[in-house]
Amino acid sequence: MGRVDGRALLSCEPLAAHQTGAGTAGITAAQTLSNASITDFLIVEYNDYIGGRIKDTTFGQKPDGSPYTIELGANWVQGLVTPPGPENPIWTLAKKYDLTNTYSDFSSIQTFTEEGAVDYTNLFDIFDEAYAVVEQDAGYIFTENLQDRSFRSGLSLAGWKPRMNKQAGAVEWFGVDFEYAYPPEQSSQEFAIVAYNSTFYQYSEENNFVFDERGFNAFLMGEASTFLKSNDSRLLLNTIVNNISYTDNSVTVYNKDGSCIDADYAICTFSLGVLQNEMITFSPELPSWKQMGIETFNMGTYTKIFLQFPPDKIFWDTSYQFFLYADPNERGYYPLFQTLDTEGFLPGSGIIFVTVVQDQSYVVEAQDDEITKAQVMDVLRNMFGAENVPEPIDFLYPRWSLEPWTYGSYSNWPPGTTLEMHQNLRANVGRLFFAGEATSQQYFGYLHGAYDEGRDVAEQIVGCINRMGSCDGQVNYENLQGTTDVSEYNEANGWDVTSFQTNGF
Repeated sequence: MGRVDGRALLSCEPLAAHQTGAGTAGITAAQTLSNASITDFLIVEYNDYIGGRIKDTTFGQKPDGSPYTIELGANWVQGLVTPPGPENPIWTLAKKYDLTNTYSDFSSIQTFTEEGAVDYTNLFDIFDEAYAVVEQDAGYIFTENLQDRSFRSGLSLAGWKPRMNKQAGAVEWFGVDFEYAYPPEQSSQEFAIVAYNSTFYQYSEENNFVFDERGFNAFLMGEASTFLKSNDSRLLLNTIVNNISYTDNSVTVYNKDGSCIDADYAICTFSLGVLQNEMITFSPELPSWKQMGIETFNMGTYTKIFLQFPPDKIFWDTSYQFFLYADPNERGYYPLFQTLDTEGFLPGSGIIFVTVVQDQSYVVEAQDDEITKAQVMDVLRNMFGAENVPEPIDFLYPRWSLEPWTYGSYSNWPPGTTLEMHQNLRANVGRLFFAGEATSQQYFGYLHGAYDEGRDVAEQIVGCINRMGSCDGQVNYENLQGTTDVSEYNEANGWDVTSFQTNGF
């Protein structure tokens, strides 16, 4: 018997590999290990389901009285495939498991102010022109090793300055905040463009909205079933990790229920929000370069607020998919409604939802449902006329910023932050590795980023095991410079494909 941090170390279960989390990165990592004939592993998951931030629930009522299934978290396959280019792995799996999905047409949008329907769609073209300049400028920053700046700076230099124009502010929210969960001031110009281009210019520009009755996580449960048996003892649901102790030779994981696990290697797939809020302790403390990487990046919150109205009292034009609202006082105040009661989605459902992000998410997630509902209803009645908008028959939204197992929705890259700093977020410490959407250099914030990172880290561990523990691990940087030389955009730093893509363009 030994002791770690004063706790008796009794009969911890020994394993080749352990991983925390049964989300996309965790399940993909376990599948990769299994495919390499490494079956001596455990998956420890906080929740009672496989999926992580792919989370669905039941909502409202169909005509037969049964509920609909809605997605509280990830909802889109973002970027599909443009032959003969590569295919987004999530799209491959969506097709494999026949997930119900429909193309989201972001040009199918009606615009509003507090005075009702007002057509300011011409501003989209003006914004797109500025965005094209920002893209080109980001390419110069990348190739010439220039100092990164905020997306706001890039837009301003391109002539887009919406501060005094609430309608332009709403259009900008649709083009920036809706994608990255942060305003332009808090997003990197260079790496926001990298993430977007690596996804949509490599795969395709389509975003397909998933609304499968089984839940979006059906593909992940399907993949898990290829290597996990029913009630497999290697999947520990409802298990909370308290501490991870690591060395250059092994990792020990301590759980809230008193159990512990010894492993040769471990993969930590906790969200960036969990790592930043210190829900888990590490022994020894993570090195300063690792802590700096964790604390430097942003964890965004993206909140969908669902309403169901009587299907015979629909007040919006169901020929549109989206409805953009420019509030007279506050940018991002219940700005974007999306109908599911339209052709190709759930016609006749009476369901519409509004999305808020970051600061507005914090407000609505901290307040009572009734307050939020009253605010949303005020906006809808401004948009469509008070006499036309009845009371909803159901109302629901998640509180991602308050969930102790995630503390947010997905990560974002802040301005002026180098590739090396992100590599420090990504890199292993001893035999403890990290994986998830936040550790993806080119696809941070995207589901396929989590998939790629889970697979890639597991492949590294397979290599370590096959070399009998001889493993160099991943690169990290104790001394950081202000910019990243173009030669450092390489596989060792997680850079697998060029960000100058044209396949899906």
